[in-house]
Amino acid sequence: MPPTLASLVHHSALKLTVRAGEDRLDVPVRWAHVSELADPVPYMEGGELLLITALKLDAEDPEAMRRYVRRLAGAGVVGLGFAVGVNYEDIPKALVDACAEEGLPLLEVPRRTPFLAISKAVSAAIAADQYRAVTAGFAAQRELTRQALNTGPEGALGALAAQVDGWAALYDASGAVVAAAPEWAGRRAARLTTEVERLRERPAPASSVVGGPDHEDRVELHSLGTGRRPRAALAVGTAAALGTAERYAVHSAIALLTLTTERSRSLHAAEQRVGAAVLRMLLAGEPDHARAVAGDLYGGLLDAPFRMIVAESASGTAGEALGELAETVESAAARAGEAVLVVPEGERLVVLAADEGAAVAACSAYAAALEAGRTANEQGRPDEGELVVGLSAPAGPIAAAAAYKQAEQALSVARRRGRVFVEHEQLAAGSVLPLLADDAVRAFADGLLRALHEHDATGRGDLVASLRAWLSRHGQWDAAAADLGVHRHTLRYRMRRVEEILGRSLDDPDVRMELWLALKATSTE
Repeated sequence: MPPTLASLVHHSALKLTVRAGEDRLDVPVRWAHVSELADPVPYMEGGELLLITALKLDAEDPEAMRRYVRRLAGAGVVGLGFAVGVNYEDIPKALVDACAEEGLPLLEVPRRTPFLAISKAVSAAIAADQYRAVTAGFAAQRELTRQALNTGPEGALGALAAQVDGWAALYDASGAVVAAAPEWAGRRAARLTTEVERLRERPAPASSVVGGPDHEDRVELHSLGTGRRPRAALAVGTAAALGTAERYAVHSAIALLTLTTERSRSLHAAEQRVGAAVLRMLLAGEPDHARAVAGDLYGGLLDAPFRMIVAESASGTAGEALGELAETVESAAARAGEAVLVVPEGERLVVLAADEGAAVAACSAYAAALEAGRTANEQGRPDEGELVVGLSAPAGPIAAAAAYKQAEQALSVARRRGRVFVEHEQLAAGSVLPLLADDAVRAFADGLLRALHEHDATGRGDLVASLRAWLSRHGQWDAAAADLGVHRHTLRYRMRRVEEILGRSLDDPDVRMELWLALKATSTE
């Protein structure tokens, strides 16, 4: 504990007497300062015990003393020491009354006690308190290190919570709580997800403080990691601001958890290299070899239906977004206890995850949020550098190559449609017509139908509408003519004109198919 006015009063060598403010002696003293200025306030920082002899004060003027004491209290001075037997044989009543009214502790300093003795006592007490804090900090560091080595991050969090008399929580790269101590702190930590996300947007190392006197606790947030983007975050909640010893404990925890994070990062990189080898074997049609290499690391993933995810960007600026997607998928799998295989391939990310698992759901949710928040350009395409994601149908190890192809096809369709995320199953269950929304298809359709549109523009007939009606009725003359409100002979004449203008026979099913698709492509504009 730092020195207080009470500890100075109880100091046997100082012989100080309390003359006012007896109920405020437990206030900490940051320093003892001597000043005979009539207004020493500009030179105060707060927390000082001011020592005076009233050399330049009219200490017997009640109004002057009220102003003097009021300014001292407003500047944060915690006590006033008055030396008797120098300029005054006793402390003037005006000063005693002013201190009593303001609640400022007033200490009588006997003539035989020099101010230097008081300053030395304060300095020695502060030094002793700092030594105790440093010693306690080193002890906390040893305990944190022991717990981290023996029980991992969970043990370190428990030791930290005990050291600060509060709670502590660890967040992963996605901002989710992965450990907390005590157990009840997990609920409190989960409510800080938004603040953790803001912290992750800042380059590491970064920190922030949440809450304060009007909140249930004061929480410090610290980013963990040595790279530009934080890999994790630490939250420390206490009832009040941290002291020196507690600060040492927090800094030690940050260092230990950062080392743990970076070590995990190295292990993660090694796992990714193994995962890349497993993926190559699966795509090469060697599932048995893939299982042998995966072992316990990915073995369970290869024994059940899985999905293949392929994500990439048209430009080279999506590296950070690919990293965020990888972190999101891995964090979701870790929380659910699932195995997941994540392989970065330059500007592409390949993920193999359990069907109907948390990783696939997290990928879908991430892509949905990205699509909801993005700003499309005039063509309806994703912004430059934005992710495009394709998801395969469920598959097993033998069909891994087919699943990879499905994911690539879904990704290609997503890019064509201006979407962020497309599932291959949606393509099989949907219509082929959305696939016609392509510039090359539109150009083909415009070229094929241009002569008919030019003919109709002269007002000599309605060949395009007639062709559409005839094709929609599968060449049934009466039904198509009824739709158009014309005689069937009129429709037969128009179809002969279509054949003459296009130079193609409508008896050819390929011609009819191309014309129908061309009409559909132009109708989607």
